Amino acid sequence: MCIRGPSRHGGFSLIELIMFIVIVSASVTGVLVAIDRTARASVDPLIIKQALAIAEALLEEVELMPFTFCDPDDAQAATAQSATTPGATACAAVVEGVGPEAGETRYSASTPFDNVNDYHGYDSAADGGIKDITGMLIPDLAPYRATVAVAPGALGGIAVTDLDGQANVLLITVTVMGPANTTVVLNGYRAKYSPRI
Repeated sequence: MCIRGPSRHGGFSLIELIMFIVIVSASVTGVLVAIDRTARASVDPLIIKQALAIAEALLEEVELMPFTFCDPDDAQAATAQSATTPGATACAAVVEGVGPEAGETRYSASTPFDNVNDYHGYDSAADGGIKDITGMLIPDLAPYRATVAVAPGALGGIAVTDLDGQANVLLITVTVMGPANTTVVLNGYRAKYSPRI
């Protein structure tokens, strides 16, 4: 007769199973806490997309404006070759300066912004908020604010200034601030097309 010892079955003991559950639970909890913190700290993608759309639209509007030696209302704006007055190849009366001319506003029917430089210092908060192309306030965009800065800038091999010391290239910076401390900054360049280098 043979005496057999206790049979050994494969598997986990109760203590091993409890330890496994504790370790996995702690790991999953750590991962979930990290995901929660990341989600709370991240800005809502809709807010970022809206701020980006506002910045892109405003930057495109500024870049499409004329960039001339003279104010576009000047009689010789299309033919002037320097930012001086008066003369056959100069401005008749109004040299374009940085910032809007007296009385010009972004939405004025009679004296709207008409040059890239006019947008320097633009702030939608001072303008009553974000508006559509007709000048109507868009209530859903009330939490957003847009500003524009225009300054001479270097671009590739184009000289920053011409022979008269006037800017050849302008760096346009549009900044949009929104809810949850969202800030979007877009830069664009506008080069002067002119026969005088």
